[in-house]
Amino acid sequence: MSGQSTHHGPGAAGHEAHMDPATAREAATLGIWTFLATEVLLFGGLFTAYIIFRIKFPQMFYEDHLKLNRVLGAVNTVVLIGSSLTVALGIAAIRKGRVGLLRLYLSLTILLAGAFLGIKFVEYSEKFSHGLFPGTDIFFSLYFMLTGLHGIHVLAGMAALGTVLFLAGRGKYSESYHTPVEITGLYWHFVDLVWIYLFPLLYLVG
Repeated sequence: MSGQSTHHGPGAAGHEAHMDPATAREAATLGIWTFLATEVLLFGGLFTAYIIFRIKFPQMFYEDHLKLNRVLGAVNTVVLIGSSLTVALGIAAIRKGRVGLLRLYLSLTILLAGAFLGIKFVEYSEKFSHGLFPGTDIFFSLYFMLTGLHGIHVLAGMAALGTVLFLAGRGKYSESYHTPVEITGLYWHFVDLVWIYLFPLLYLVG
């Protein structure tokens, strides 16, 4: 009827209209942990294959790992650890309602992620120039598979962070609602953690 109000409260156009914020946060957290569990299985299988072949061909793996650029690998490790720090600072900022700081830290995270991929591109180019390709032998097949798959996850993380940054600029997050920021940050920490395992496994263990 014309006299009946169609206003449903301040949450009608936001997340409150669909689900209680606390419930939404619990559901999103459960979802991301379930997704990360499948990712652990994926990388865990590849790590297991690496270890099995390393035991089977110890001399090949020892000689090939010396051909990797440890300096670039170490720099990339520092870069990713730095990006995890900026993500954590961004989450801490939005918990206090500081959207401007969140945007700054997310921008820095994306820049660091881009730097990581740029360094990896230099490293790949170096390998190709020396005739080292995915089909060279088992070690380099696993090396390119593991680092390539991780690189795809970095790209996915950059896309997710970019989306969160865009929405933050449109005022979608606040001190009371920032679940997507935390979920994206959790994913990024996972990407960082995978590299922390990859670096010593590929570059350092002789």
